[in-house]
Amino acid sequence: MAVKLRLMRMGRRHKPFFRLNAIDSRTPRDGRIIEKLGHYDPIEKDASKQLILNKERIEYWISAGAVPSDTVAELIARIGIISEHYKAGKLRRKKARLTAKKKGLLFDGTQRAQAKKVAEKTEADAKVKADADAKAKAEADAKAKAEADAKTKAEAEAKTETAEEKKAE
Repeated sequence: MAVKLRLMRMGRRHKPFFRLNAIDSRTPRDGRIIEKLGHYDPIEKDASKQLILNKERIEYWISAGAVPSDTVAELIARIGIISEHYKAGKLRRKKARLTAKKKGLLFDGTQRAQAKKVAEKTEADAKVKADADAKAKAEADAKAKAEADAKTKAEAEAKTETAEEKKAE
């Protein structure tokens, strides 16, 4: 019989509560359990009450060959139990992260979020620069138009002055 250490969801909608159980790997998530090993309440504010585990029994089941799920491996690592599967999983993720980095790809949600922030910042900077350029161009156009208007006005005044001088003669 292959035994797994995994979580059983309990609680209400939007108020999750999980039990850590030793379960036959072929049974469903909320199926028949072999032994209850503790519980995890992610909503609890007090860290000491959030994770209550029976360390001796967890160590027994791991020594007996039980395989913890990824989430359970993370939780039991908090209390100091590092399983072989947890080490192997961390090593796999590290290797995958390095491979993705070499290829220039984003590996996880954190990297995607950071890339999105950088893209938004550069986009905002580009927009600010474009707005500044547009404003400078508009000012330059206005200045050029004012100069052209002044020049045409001066030419018109000069023509009127020459016309008046001719009439006076």
